[in-house]
Amino acid sequence: MYSVAMTNLENLLAAQVLLGCIGSEKVPECETVQVYTVRSQKLMRNVMIKTKILVQLHDPIKETYLADINDNKDLLMPQLGAGYDGAQLHGRVVKLGLEKDQFIQNTIIYMYANSGLLSEARRVFDELVDLDVVACNSMIMGLAKCGEVDKSRRLFDNMPTRTRVTWNSMISGYVRNKRLMEALELFRKMQGERVEPSEFTMVSLLSACAHLGALKHGEWVHDYVKRGHFELNVIVLTAIIDMYCKCGVIVKAIEVFEASPTRGLSCWNSIIIGLALNGYERKAIEYFSKLEASDLKPDHVSFIGVLTACKYIGAVGKARDYFSLMMNKYEIEPSIKHYTCMVEVLGQAALLEEAEQLIKGMPLKADFIIWGSLLSSCRKHGNVEIAKRAAQRVCELNPSDASGYLLMSNVQAASNQFEEAMEQRILMRERLAEKEQDAVQ
Repeated sequence: MYSVAMTNLENLLAAQVLLGCIGSEKVPECETVQVYTVRSQKLMRNVMIKTKILVQLHDPIKETYLADINDNKDLLMPQLGAGYDGAQLHGRVVKLGLEKDQFIQNTIIYMYANSGLLSEARRVFDELVDLDVVACNSMIMGLAKCGEVDKSRRLFDNMPTRTRVTWNSMISGYVRNKRLMEALELFRKMQGERVEPSEFTMVSLLSACAHLGALKHGEWVHDYVKRGHFELNVIVLTAIIDMYCKCGVIVKAIEVFEASPTRGLSCWNSIIIGLALNGYERKAIEYFSKLEASDLKPDHVSFIGVLTACKYIGAVGKARDYFSLMMNKYEIEPSIKHYTCMVEVLGQAALLEEAEQLIKGMPLKADFIIWGSLLSSCRKHGNVEIAKRAAQRVCELNPSDASGYLLMSNVQAASNQFEEAMEQRILMRERLAEKEQDAVQ
């Protein structure tokens, strides 16, 4: 028996040690793995369960494995999200002759579908003797995740019986693939068949309304939530706030936020970003300060919101302070999105040299988006020299996109460099011709 005491050790390191034990030659001799941890109990429980299951696979008593996998269904299924490990476990299941067990079949289909391994999921699914609703739900989800939403719908339509999960999976699949009107139409059909929606249904519909900017539909869904006495948890509240923000009704978004009995960090982030993007930049900064004063800590999304607010009002000093605060006080490593926000802030203020140096000095690999932001600022302020360097990087990092050539041409034309501007246009046309030729071949 292995026993690992956890106090100061990092949980992830301990997880790796335990998983290393699984591959050792001593695994068949193990009865279980015990883990005592102060932090991240869920992570270590998942590792323990996976270890125990793999140990049980060496046990000739198949019933033990079946009992174990059933007892730990809720934790096992997310744990199997790693396709490679799941495939190994699937192989062991086949060796034990358990592949026809309905529960195990459903779990394996879920694992493959959730990992994006559709061909493997389909192969197991096609072996089913009876069309199982749980397996169908997993396939609907997996197909939609991989963009095969029409196949999801065909499977949905062919199901003899559907559960609420089936409807939710199909609706969210449409939303995930930007088929937003179809999501709303399917919800109407769901109502017509008197299937009771859940909070998950409402979140999917609110997301659809938000992306469409469909305020009337969004208000109807919000009213339906209130009339249906749905639990106003953090996820539902965030979806409502986000919908009103994306529909431009900031007053209503603030009203919902202020009336919220429980405000999760996602609610704060949604209102801060919504305010910043709808012309209420100073209000966004004010709400960020309120967040800091609450019992929650800002995360990387919170800082994207407040930096965006700084960009639109040209608050360079504040942006620098927030960028420093993020790293020094909250120990958040800036992502490429944070650096892009800072480049846009500096670019707005015509601090192009500083913006270029920030890109060159950051510890991350620059992408064409951040160089494109600098190039756009160069166009605005007429800085041809930096624009040339930025345009070169955009074209190198994303040669199939003509925007770098176009922006550079506009910069040169605005600076009366018409011959150079024409050359950029010719290069752009040549690049597009090459792209079309490659597509034909």
